[in-house]
Amino acid sequence: MLVQQGVWDMPLESMPLASGYLKAMILDDSELSAQTRVDIVNFRGGVTQGEMARRLFSGQLPDVLAFSVLGWNVRAFGALAETFKQLNPEGWVVFGGTHVTQQAERVFRENPAVDVIVNGEGEITFRELVRAHVNGCDRTALADVEGISYRSPSGTPVTTADRPRIEDLDIIPSPFLTGAIDLVDENGVFLYDVALVETNRGCPYKCAFCYWGGAVGQRVRAFSRSRLRAELELFAELKVHTVVACDANFGMMPIDLELVEDLIDIKEKHGFPRAFETSWAKNKSTVFYEIVHRMKEAELRSSFTLALQSLNPDALDTMNRRNMKVNAWQDLVQWLGTEGMDCYAELIWGAPGETVDSFIAGYDELARHVSRIAVYPIMLLPNTDYSDQKEVHGIIALRGDHDDFEYVLAHRTMSFADNAHMQRFLFWARVVAENAVLRHCWLPLREFAGWQQSQVLGSLADWADTSPRPEAVPLREAAARAHGGGAPAYATAIGYLFTSPAGRSALRHWWAEAVSPQLPPEYRAFLGEVFRYDLLTQPVCPAADTGSRPAADPFFPDAEELPDQDLYVRRGVMLGFDLPSLLPELRAGRQVDVSPAPTEVDVHYRRGALNAVLSTNHEEIVHFMGVPQYARQRDQVSLSGSV
Repeated sequence: MLVQQGVWDMPLESMPLASGYLKAMILDDSELSAQTRVDIVNFRGGVTQGEMARRLFSGQLPDVLAFSVLGWNVRAFGALAETFKQLNPEGWVVFGGTHVTQQAERVFRENPAVDVIVNGEGEITFRELVRAHVNGCDRTALADVEGISYRSPSGTPVTTADRPRIEDLDIIPSPFLTGAIDLVDENGVFLYDVALVETNRGCPYKCAFCYWGGAVGQRVRAFSRSRLRAELELFAELKVHTVVACDANFGMMPIDLELVEDLIDIKEKHGFPRAFETSWAKNKSTVFYEIVHRMKEAELRSSFTLALQSLNPDALDTMNRRNMKVNAWQDLVQWLGTEGMDCYAELIWGAPGETVDSFIAGYDELARHVSRIAVYPIMLLPNTDYSDQKEVHGIIALRGDHDDFEYVLAHRTMSFADNAHMQRFLFWARVVAENAVLRHCWLPLREFAGWQQSQVLGSLADWADTSPRPEAVPLREAAARAHGGGAPAYATAIGYLFTSPAGRSALRHWWAEAVSPQLPPEYRAFLGEVFRYDLLTQPVCPAADTGSRPAADPFFPDAEELPDQDLYVRRGVMLGFDLPSLLPELRAGRQVDVSPAPTEVDVHYRRGALNAVLSTNHEEIVHFMGVPQYARQRDQVSLSGSV
């Protein structure tokens, strides 16, 4: 039995790709497949240990119980392992994954029911562990299996020789083409939020905060083009909207362009997939620019990443990282804008060398060019330089309440007070800017009122902390829970602002009470209408008390369902200014006339936003934002492609 659990509590599961690889390897082995049944049990985030135990142990007990372990599920999996041992004392418990690899001493100490830890890539190693079990080997005598740690008869950890990395990745059978992973439900509908694929493994960089698959600082190895195309064809036939490549640096090599060419060809044939997400290459090559151009032509959507992490040279030094020169990333953002492609940036708060002032200055400088900035608190992951060099940087850390990550509290350039102050900022930056609760108002507020993005976020934080209005209470409570890595608190706040009429009301009260009175009178009406446009173009989601019906908003026409197009539409929305034309002009750096100009639009929204909203996946959320169409074009232009 192979067990996985995603991090987010959302309606759809995350695809169990790691378990799919392991199952496919065993099914491909004629000896093992004849003697072994392999079941994948996949859980969403938020499922209790009791619910997991009932599903895992209510039927026939497995001989081998294997967990794909990450920081958010290691504690639950350790508890389930103990329960399993009570039910089947002779059964084997295997842990694998980046959070436990090369961590035998601690993992065995804290999880007495775990028998074996897989170090590194698991496909061949796990197959050989299953073979050892089938052949009657004792779980305390596994010295011949490379790439593991196990307990000796006396209980002391034994670590075997490292297993060489898999050079020919195609020896791993496709979990999709072999049927190792169930892809559709009983109605033939795709089961997961997105389709996950790996096109390659390895990363040439050695960032101090990262342990990407245990393959940092290593040569990149790729799956074959023919295999990947066959997988993408299958997803297209299943009408999968978004494919996510689990690569460290997509867009760096010519084979990446080949994959995009295949994606485009498949989309032209089947109409799917319509979006492609990945972790884009840190330094953009000519291949990247060609990929962007091709994707634009094909209307294949994506969110392109500026993985800067910091603009502070001291912090970048401790990260073992070199960014593009400032002018280079600014030029890239401008170029992506002219191509009409979505772009966001990444920053990490709390790296050694960073200060509050340097981080906020970098955030606001970056926000001048791209408003959607994903901001993450620094965490110490196992096997990273930061984790191994805590004393060098004077790092003080604490493990999370609900996970096993080490959260940095202080170091030589960051005090406890600094960090507490910034955790408040991070909450609002992640909820409102990263997840695009507001998108359009950042630039006009800066240009016409002189408000930096950090100032806008601080205004909302202050209002939520002090407002007596009941609509502010859920935000205030979520912000209080978020300190120290409270990921569920972010999800609660984002869900409240996107799905609850009270959440929309909270934003309107904040604007009316804390923002509008401070705006220049000559621009107050225009900026207020841009804020209203932000609310208008938010995804249409069902409220908790309406079932599948979209929540009503008294300030806008009701959203009408267009099931044949998988869309909602709000018809005949009146705007006081021609914002669909003015805002792109502003983003292009051109002067605009902000005189009132009543404009009628229809706004189209892709259906199914709730899963993306509750997952807080900002890369997916933007695919559900409203797309305006001038009412005069209603009978002339089809938006099916752009939506």
